Amino acid sequence: MELSRKPKAGAARSGDPYFPAHGNGGYRVEHYDLDIDYKLAANRLGGRAVLTAVADAPLSRFSLDLAGFRVPRVLVDGRPAKFTQSRSPRDGGKLHVTPDRPVVGRFTVDVRYSGNPTPVASRWGGVGWDELTDGALVASQPVGAPSWFPCNDHPSDKATYRIAVTTAARYTVAATGVLTARRRSAGTRTWVYERSEPTASYLVSVQIGRYEKVVVAEGPVPQVAQIPARLTKFAARDLGRHPAIMTTLEGFFGPFPFADYQLVVTDDELDVPIEAQGMSIFGSNHLDGRRTHERLVVHELAHQWFGNSLTIADWSHIWLNEGFATYAEWLWSESSGGRTAAVHAREWHAHVAAGPADLVLADPGVARLFDERVYKRGALVLHALRGRIGDERFFALLRDWTARHRHATVTTAQFVELAGQHAGTDLTAFFTAWLYRPALPGERG
Repeated sequence: MELSRKPKAGAARSGDPYFPAHGNGGYRVEHYDLDIDYKLAANRLGGRAVLTAVADAPLSRFSLDLAGFRVPRVLVDGRPAKFTQSRSPRDGGKLHVTPDRPVVGRFTVDVRYSGNPTPVASRWGGVGWDELTDGALVASQPVGAPSWFPCNDHPSDKATYRIAVTTAARYTVAATGVLTARRRSAGTRTWVYERSEPTASYLVSVQIGRYEKVVVAEGPVPQVAQIPARLTKFAARDLGRHPAIMTTLEGFFGPFPFADYQLVVTDDELDVPIEAQGMSIFGSNHLDGRRTHERLVVHELAHQWFGNSLTIADWSHIWLNEGFATYAEWLWSESSGGRTAAVHAREWHAHVAAGPADLVLADPGVARLFDERVYKRGALVLHALRGRIGDERFFALLRDWTARHRHATVTTAQFVELAGQHAGTDLTAFFTAWLYRPALPGERG
């Protein structure tokens, strides 16, 4: 006799060790269909989000992450659902939904919402949708996605997207995905982007500004930059080597994981560049006509493999994003006639060794999520591993790593296991010293 499953409530927390209040249990999202109408002068956003999700067991209620919006209506599988909203700063905002009957298997959630989008508060300041002097940007890492759409805000819950943004016609909209349509009507223009590769919510982005399109490379991976008119004069110098950077990184890491690549340069200064799926965002201060910030261009491009295509299963594994992107900087320097990776490694090893030995790379803790040592010590691990197993096996490992987990989620344990397979020897002591102990090993590990 088959026993029926009693419906349960989906958890309103993800269980993430660093951001347990972000993300939700009981279901996973397959696709987001977002329609956004944004009025820049009023900073007013009206949205409709239709989520296609899957529940593995019957759910009597579930939650979405959404911060600071009025929600007049929620439909589940086309039927009105009851809902409540929590605006606690501790969780960034939750939309708790009770459908008229439990859901199981594939179901849809249709949310209408409106309000003035503001960044989600975090220990690093506001993250998410933010106003520019003349436009808007989205910088959601790590927990800012609920600032502009209802979502399951956890890096492991990757989904496909369709994003339609309507705003004043004189502005350009760049968003996550490939541009599939553009329509103009009565002073506004609607831009439609589609992303068919599974994408984490924090990597979904919208950029709005008065931009001019600059073709960086025609192919085989089309590379396009959106740049304020006053800064286009710097593009030939600052982005002139971008096609060569792309080719070089493909040689190290395997084929670029997306159909195209967008660069956006805002007309405002930014403290640091921003990564998004198939896109990188820079501030006006990152273009100067002297290639001063070319290493950052390399770093953000490398994130398309490490962070975007291969997305960490939870935030404790962040070195897999930042260590690899930092090492890409050193590899490009070496390949383009600059300082070798060995020189970079030697300098940064001395720098890190001079500081406190109180960070465990494989689990740095939320307070040190973006600590400089996560980046630099992460790159030092890779350089030491390269020295241990040799170039042929090392770069074969990197290409296998990106191919095997393309558009999936990854953990430190998975990389350690694969590295051991490629090395053909036991690397337990090596990785224990580098990843799980605070003391910095010697340069050669």
